[in-house]
Amino acid sequence: MYLITVFGNLLIILAIRTDPNLHTPMYFFLANMSFVDICFTSTTVPKMLVNIRTQSKVITYAGCITQIYFLILFGVLDTFLLSVMAYDRFVAICHPLHYTIIMNPRLCGLLVLVSWITVVSLFYCTMLGVYLSSAATQSSRSSATASVMYTVVTPMLNPFIYSLRNKDMKRALKAFFGKETLTWPIVIRLKKCL
Repeated sequence: MYLITVFGNLLIILAIRTDPNLHTPMYFFLANMSFVDICFTSTTVPKMLVNIRTQSKVITYAGCITQIYFLILFGVLDTFLLSVMAYDRFVAICHPLHYTIIMNPRLCGLLVLVSWITVVSLFYCTMLGVYLSSAATQSSRSSATASVMYTVVTPMLNPFIYSLRNKDMKRALKAFFGKETLTWPIVIRLKKCL
């Protein structure tokens, strides 16, 4: 699952970078979210895989604190990027004529920067609850299941949920793998008119 997560999100980033038709705010945010998903999963899964392989559950205090810090940081970034993407769609739907003025590159960069430096309490509390709850109130099996759900499964499904159901992204992926040539939007519109 870890390799699927990393490969799927890298594929999304590469498709967005190589297709000029996808150089829009929505895909800019999607590429950032894919990068954050890779980082989010990479904070815990490699150590977990090593622990499974060596049959050891040992982690240093500093390693644990570092892991929790980055896990919360990237989890919060995911949440904020989803919020920014929702705002982008709101502007596109409610103010379509002013969309390019409102969602300019400066604002998009600022929104991503704000996403990187802000904390969402819901996600923060969920992770802290799992990692800091006492062993007496929660079984280690349920903690492990919850941890795998939000550190592996969710980032693995994000590329499918947010991009592979999108026809522009499918076209860009086909072009990336050489199955279709890229066409400019004006050529597509001309073909539809004829």
